[in-house]
Amino acid sequence: MEKQSAKIIVQKTEIRLLNHEVGDFISLTDIAKFRNKEEPFSILNNWMRSRSTIEFIGLWEKLNNPGFKPIEFDRFRNDAGSNYFVLSPKKWIATTNAIGIVSKAGRYGGTYAHIDIAFEFSSWISSEFKLYLITEFKRLKQDENRQQQLNWNLQRTISKINYRIHTDAIKEKLIPLKITRQQASYVYANEADLLNVALFGITAKQWRNNNPDKEGNIRDTASLEQLVVLSNIESINALLIVQGLPQNERLKKLNKVAITQMKSLIENHSIKKLK
Repeated sequence: MEKQSAKIIVQKTEIRLLNHEVGDFISLTDIAKFRNKEEPFSILNNWMRSRSTIEFIGLWEKLNNPGFKPIEFDRFRNDAGSNYFVLSPKKWIATTNAIGIVSKAGRYGGTYAHIDIAFEFSSWISSEFKLYLITEFKRLKQDENRQQQLNWNLQRTISKINYRIHTDAIKEKLIPLKITRQQASYVYANEADLLNVALFGITAKQWRNNNPDKEGNIRDTASLEQLVVLSNIESINALLIVQGLPQNERLKKLNKVAITQMKSLIENHSIKKLK
């Protein structure tokens, strides 16, 4: 996609630049105006009549354009320099399938060329002009790079803020709440529900009642961190059962373990890489 990107002033001459899929392009028409404001195309056409010009732009195409037509190029090179030889940018593009030079009509009309070719043309116009052109072009690119760096730093800062907001939201949603006194005193029908309450804060039946449209069960919707903690508290619960702790005491201990481990896992970078 092509679009005019910027303008630079070189020795009081406005030079337009073009963003092209091949790279940065500079207006040859504007460069030619440095010599002849009234008839810049005559300057450009005279430059393209030269054999050295044909050889240069032809070599550029061979190095950068797989679709370049070398046979047509050879014809132009053989005829270059003769009194009858005339070559316009449009003819060069149409005949050789060149991509280093483009002719545009409309708002940003004129002939543009890749910076390699544009700098070569500016040498033909004036060595002094070429140096000023290169200096201004470099300054423009430095300004663009600084702006890109500022934008990148801004995006990075925003990303960090968003990450913190996201992390806080995860903590709010995933870290188990401390069980209530009522939950601690309630006798659960099976040990699986004991673990569900310790980690998720609700029983399997309560989850199904709260989520009638969802398939599966409470554990099917668990996060990776929750599944890790669930596996851990299962082992701990088995040990506490062997030790003879009553269910309400085990629930309190398992809930504390679940809270502690979830906090730790949410900040664990290794777990994040597994997702």
